[in-house]
Amino acid sequence: MAFPTLHARAEAKNLEHRSCLTPTTAKKLLDAGYPVLVEKSSKDPNFARIFKDDEFEKAGATLVDEGSWESAPTDRIIIGLKELPEADTPLKHTFVHFAHCYKQQGGWEQVLGRFPRGGGTLYDLEFLQDSTGRRVAAFGYHAGFAGAALAVKTWAWQLTHPNGEPLPGLETFTDGRGFYNNESEMIAQLKEDVAAGAKVSGRKPTSLVLGALGRCGSGAVDLLEKIGCPEIKKWDLAETKERPGPYPEIVQSDIFVNCIYLSQPIPPFVSRESLKTPGRKLSVVCDVSCDTTNPHNPIPIYDINTTFDKPTVAVDVEGDGPRLSVISIDHLPSCLPRESSEAFSSALLPSLITLKDRDSTPVWQGAEKLFQEKVATLPGGVPNKEV
Repeated sequence: MAFPTLHARAEAKNLEHRSCLTPTTAKKLLDAGYPVLVEKSSKDPNFARIFKDDEFEKAGATLVDEGSWESAPTDRIIIGLKELPEADTPLKHTFVHFAHCYKQQGGWEQVLGRFPRGGGTLYDLEFLQDSTGRRVAAFGYHAGFAGAALAVKTWAWQLTHPNGEPLPGLETFTDGRGFYNNESEMIAQLKEDVAAGAKVSGRKPTSLVLGALGRCGSGAVDLLEKIGCPEIKKWDLAETKERPGPYPEIVQSDIFVNCIYLSQPIPPFVSRESLKTPGRKLSVVCDVSCDTTNPHNPIPIYDINTTFDKPTVAVDVEGDGPRLSVISIDHLPSCLPRESSEAFSSALLPSLITLKDRDSTPVWQGAEKLFQEKVATLPGGVPNKEV
């Protein structure tokens, strides 16, 4: 089969700096025989890709205009990371990206319905699985790592700003960039935050990480240990399968980092009622899984996504205890964009190399089968293709 042209589109999500393809993986795809086109990075700093245009050019990729995927030939495979901008136009290409529409999130019908109306296909990155059912690539580790980092920063900020001022945007702590250049920069800053918080409280924060054995949870645990906060309850299935939530251990920890992947309805881990527990210590929740619009969200104490420029949302809590903030950013790894992109793209590369044989490759066969199954669940059935 001929090698399809791979067209990497520029991202259109505010404060998203990651890339599904990197110069490293683009070169390997080119070496394998694929034509690779890369849209020029947005000139708007809020949407700018961490990898510069000339890095892709040096790797051998061909630069094309931002947004040119919309008028590209239909035989191109459009590769992106996050969801497309909201619109109602039919989609006619084969797409690879995170669409966030398979778990009936808010507006899922409009997002998913665009593909069959245009004759397009979605290979959702969240559901690319190998023969064992394991995801071939995920940002989980860096999501947990970054989520725990922002949780600790919020904990320290609350203690050093007792007037109730919310944590400011990440640009405040990163020389206006809105992201960290590398892990070392982040770790060094957080150690200073912990020291400042401990000076006020007399101790370092305690944490409970739920889903600690998974990719996401291991990232959260690693961050906490690297910055010298080892008092962590590392919970996974063994700690929760015998008893339903809410869990008192959560409200007795300073920080709760939720890293579980929600696949079915479950009792909440924490609720507004459990927050009334006398002696509550909990002051920061980072919902890394971020199923905000899912009707079965196991952290039903907030209802909005937060962003890097407004990282927290306050929760009104009855009774005593500290003020409570929730972090619910749905693209946490973007605050470490270069490292998280390299790790994700490298893991995805073996599957991308098989795209020319996607009709006979289990990863892509499974992704297309799931797409068709989800399309069949659209209200009113499969939309008619628009011509």
